[in-house]
Amino acid sequence: MDMMPSDSAEVTVALGEDYGDLRDAVRRICEDYPTAYWRKLEETSSYPSEFVDALTEGGFLGALIPEEYGGSGLPLRAAAVILEEINASGCTASPAHAQMYIMGTLLRHGSEEQKRRYLPKIASGELRLQAFGVTEPTTGSDTTQLKTRAEKKGNDKYVVNGQKVWTSRALYSDLMLLLARTTPASECKKRTDGLSVFLVDLREAKGNGCEIKPIDALINHNTTEVFFDNMEVPAENLIGEEGQGFRYILDGMNAERILVAQECIGDGRWLLRKGVDYANDRTVFGRAIGQNQGVQFPLARAYASLEAAEMMARRAAALFQANQPCGADANMAKLLASEATWQAAEAALMVHGGFGFAKEYDVERKWREARLYQTAPISSNMILAFLSTKVLGLPRSY
Repeated sequence: MDMMPSDSAEVTVALGEDYGDLRDAVRRICEDYPTAYWRKLEETSSYPSEFVDALTEGGFLGALIPEEYGGSGLPLRAAAVILEEINASGCTASPAHAQMYIMGTLLRHGSEEQKRRYLPKIASGELRLQAFGVTEPTTGSDTTQLKTRAEKKGNDKYVVNGQKVWTSRALYSDLMLLLARTTPASECKKRTDGLSVFLVDLREAKGNGCEIKPIDALINHNTTEVFFDNMEVPAENLIGEEGQGFRYILDGMNAERILVAQECIGDGRWLLRKGVDYANDRTVFGRAIGQNQGVQFPLARAYASLEAAEMMARRAAALFQANQPCGADANMAKLLASEATWQAAEAALMVHGGFGFAKEYDVERKWREARLYQTAPISSNMILAFLSTKVLGLPRSY
């Protein structure tokens, strides 16, 4: 079993700086996109192209891309701060966040030619890499059982057939990272073998074996289902070695967990601030409702939980940056942050009373967005299962 943190070899890491200047720069961009902008997008189920363009032009979405490929070459903690500050400003980071962690697969496992061809254009905004095709309708989170097939034809191409679901932003992305089975599971020694990663150029694929359909959902997440019918992908777009895709995807999940955890915390801080401000301003029976402990305590509890979650997220980011094992920390950060943010969302909604349900206050929008974190990109129960078996050494229940 993996050793529990208390038993593991001592590792000393700095928790990372807070990047005050970076936060200020993000806030300045967010000021141009007030909450009314996001409400309008929900009414039309639209994508925030202007906002994403502004982030790209500011260099924020290329934060993790090394300078030699046109990015800023910042550490993971800096990228986490960017996403946190976006949400803490009342905006929504999810339309752009995937680029930060999807890019890591290309950076760590792509060929030098692939990196030089794509990364500078991703950093500049000429190309958007926002879509991640992994989940399928019949397999869900059991990635090893996915059914989308990529069969090699000759030496120069693969032909893809299958379906993906909850593939967010596919309609607004130029490129998609796709996980598909290249060797039948029955021919593999391990269930994690035989999966490969491809970089799909959606500009060419749409209408040529690739069909994308929007999914109406609880939040405006621009999510879709994607159908592949004999879609051709150049063999040169295979990332790394054929059959090693599961390992490549897994390699990027720790970064994903850490970034989403900090994004979560940003939402929680926005909600907490809204709740506290309203509790101070709202007067009932001749006094501010914030004087009541029934109002105070849920807000105080949410504050404590958010602070604790951030410390775990900072530790996970520090371990990631130091190339130390961080799987348990990254998953715990995501778990604690999603729960803390939900506490803040519930407290803010409760404090606002009936006005919490009014769209003009934006609490109900953030409340809906906050609920997603306990389900995606990994559910709380799956994290608990991971901690139970991989960290505590308990027997697998499946």
